[in-house]
Amino acid sequence: MAASSLASRIEAVRRFSRFYTRRIGVLEETLLHSPFTLPEGRLVYEIANRDRPTAQELCRDLGLDPGYVSRLLQGLEKRGCVARKRSAADKRQTELTLTPKGQKLWGAMNERSRQDIADLLAELPADRQDRLVKALGTVEKLLDEPPEKRVPFTLRPHQPGDLGWIIRRQTQLYASEYGWDGTFEAMLAEISAKFIRKFDPKSDNCWIAERNGEIAGSVFLVRAGKTTGQLRMLYVEPSARGLGIGQSLVAACIEDARAKGYRKLMLWTNDILVSARKIYIAAGFRLIREEKHESFGKKLVGQFWSLDL
Repeated sequence: MAASSLASRIEAVRRFSRFYTRRIGVLEETLLHSPFTLPEGRLVYEIANRDRPTAQELCRDLGLDPGYVSRLLQGLEKRGCVARKRSAADKRQTELTLTPKGQKLWGAMNERSRQDIADLLAELPADRQDRLVKALGTVEKLLDEPPEKRVPFTLRPHQPGDLGWIIRRQTQLYASEYGWDGTFEAMLAEISAKFIRKFDPKSDNCWIAERNGEIAGSVFLVRAGKTTGQLRMLYVEPSARGLGIGQSLVAACIEDARAKGYRKLMLWTNDILVSARKIYIAAGFRLIREEKHESFGKKLVGQFWSLDL
């Protein structure tokens, strides 16, 4: 990643953080007009929503220094909001609960928080509220996603609106990765329009790969002849590559082509699409012939591949 790009992303996150902390009022001296500071309020929230947690658990789950948490708890205890009790299961541990006073303050703070968010949402029409909630969910997933790349994905049939999305994404990706022009979009639109108009479940199919609720790739099966099917428009989102999605899409296409009675499956691609070619070779496709052509604003080498079913 270029240094300038990283710097701009860092500043974008910092700018949003400044905006949001001001918008929800966490810069005020106390949290939600309660007697608690923000850190104290978070501890009260955790104690109220857990079954007799220990200070050790709070330190671990919140990523806070034990000494800092100990000082916060001492202050809450002195003010009569938190009580400590030796754990019956482990005498070395002290369980935390809210006192009646703490429960009353927590209830008021919780209700104020709910009302403040309700007021915030009320400023937006319902469709923008839905967009906001979805965006917040995306932020949470991205920041909390485990480091390993192999996040589960699913394959499903196409739904209304999917093909328009696929045309748009493939056009954008091939333009950025290979410099292909708008005539590629026109070809995708023609293929998609024909697929929708003449769709026959006995001979055609489409698989959409979904990952974390978003489209991550797709492939199509269409009739090319009486006993020949054609695999078309295979693509995988860059962020989802390396997860086996492309292989799964091609495998689904091959299996269904057999089930529909096709004796051969063919496809057309270009030699610069190296990753896709590797998938085809691994699936058993054979290169039949090549031909030079000028399409999508580039000089290319088209390839015809075939698989006996």
